[in-house]
Amino acid sequence: MTTKDLADLIFPNITKTVDDYEKMYPERGLKEGAKVTRYAPSPTGFMHIGNFLSAVIDYVLAKNSEGVFYLRNEDTDKAREVEHAVESIMKILKNYDIYPDEYEYENKIKGEYGPYIQSERKEIYHAFIKHLIEIGRAYPCFCSKETLEEQRKNQELDKERTGYYGDYAFCRHLTIEEQMSKIKEGIPYVIRFKSSGDFNKKFIFDDLVKGKIELPENDQDIPIMKSDNLLPTYHFAHLVDDHLMRTTHVVRGEEWLSSVPVHIDLFRAFGFKPPKYIHIPLILKKDEETGNARKISKRKDPEASMQYYEEKGYPPLAVIEAIMTIANSNYEEWHQAHPESTFIEFPFSPKKMSSSGAYFDLEKLDNISKNYISTLKKEEVYDQVLSWAKKYDPSFANLLEKESLRSIAIFNIERQQKKPRKDFVHWSGVKAQISYLYDQYFFEDYQKTYADITEKETIELLKKYANIYQEYDTESEWFEQMKQFAIQNNYAPSPKIYQEDPTLYKGHVGMICESLRHVVTGKKETPNLFQILKIIGKDGLLKRIEFYENGN
Repeated sequence: MTTKDLADLIFPNITKTVDDYEKMYPERGLKEGAKVTRYAPSPTGFMHIGNFLSAVIDYVLAKNSEGVFYLRNEDTDKAREVEHAVESIMKILKNYDIYPDEYEYENKIKGEYGPYIQSERKEIYHAFIKHLIEIGRAYPCFCSKETLEEQRKNQELDKERTGYYGDYAFCRHLTIEEQMSKIKEGIPYVIRFKSSGDFNKKFIFDDLVKGKIELPENDQDIPIMKSDNLLPTYHFAHLVDDHLMRTTHVVRGEEWLSSVPVHIDLFRAFGFKPPKYIHIPLILKKDEETGNARKISKRKDPEASMQYYEEKGYPPLAVIEAIMTIANSNYEEWHQAHPESTFIEFPFSPKKMSSSGAYFDLEKLDNISKNYISTLKKEEVYDQVLSWAKKYDPSFANLLEKESLRSIAIFNIERQQKKPRKDFVHWSGVKAQISYLYDQYFFEDYQKTYADITEKETIELLKKYANIYQEYDTESEWFEQMKQFAIQNNYAPSPKIYQEDPTLYKGHVGMICESLRHVVTGKKETPNLFQILKIIGKDGLLKRIEFYENGN
């Protein structure tokens, strides 16, 4: 009996060879230097910030090299698969406009290197595993879970490395006849890779973030196919897919560094050139209780989930900009020097990533988001707030649509100027900041605030002002009217004049403006009063003064 007989017994229906698949999935023929990257999530959970960082880096690497960014659904762990996880992932990628060039979704395949769902590539994996068995680099293992657990305990007691290797790899030493006999008896088995390494020997691995690292060779005979004879393990599937899909760069978390010896051993068994690896650092945050840095937690930190940013209403580009600042240390400097360029044009370099951990600071995101929103046109702000509100605050969305012209005018307050307003952080906070400008909310939520002028005098003075109020084109014209009104009512036309001799005046024009602000907005601080009055209008001004006068 030969290894080919063993391979044919295990895979009797597999007729295609590794060479056949090499022809089916040839080199891509891209220009020199073009990168092929993949975002390869497992649908066992929803996208978190670390996954998103990987996807953004994948996208930037591909796009600024005129390469290909593809999505691969790594669904080999069916037991842990979460319903709607794939839909959520695709929605997020589309929302952030980092949609893959190649993918498989809703029964549609885009690209020539699919299927892009691992569970649909079973025959491909079987052909590659069959090849390993034929060349003596894989074998069936009949050890039960109980046997393996007992072995692990014994290794721990003897203070030995745990695992299936060397003399502990019992089934490696079975003859082909013994292996075939057990298979025919119906004894369950997995397929294990026959390692070629010596743990006591080292090899040099060049990680694009961490540089050259010395790692022990792999001597573990890892499982590469599960006992159901259907799907391979992650370690094996990613090898086959990355090779056939012609992936040039793999971006993944640094927790995968310990698997590098296994992956390199697998690539060498086939004689394949491995892709270049970019092991990105852990995303850290400052612990509020201890003040120390810790890994961002899916359990403790709501901002670990990408859903958090959608619910808060952060503009997608602001989130990407924040991600890019932790992806490369020089991104902010580059962006300031190239304000008209997009993040796709940024010359990302793995060497400029932190190798010890990357801080993701919500305060920094807030600042980035405020600055970004300040650059948007009033119509863009309106559209994005409305889009968010339709999903998360339908009643606010109805009001925005009902009073669209007023809403757009509100979003234009202090926008078209050299230093535009920067008080909007995310769309979920907008309603609380502008609600007083809508009569519906104003009359429901109004609260009196302290005014510099007595209440009785405030009402009399503002009623006078309302009667003479007219809408001016410029703020300087409006304020000139305010000064004249102040003089007519024995108020100084400026704080400076008032301070020269306060006994001559009841107050100054600023006091009138502040009283006006308090009465018509219910707030002590607001954006530009001139622009607010233009939105409220004379009728609105009269109604609000009357409302105040009636003791509300």
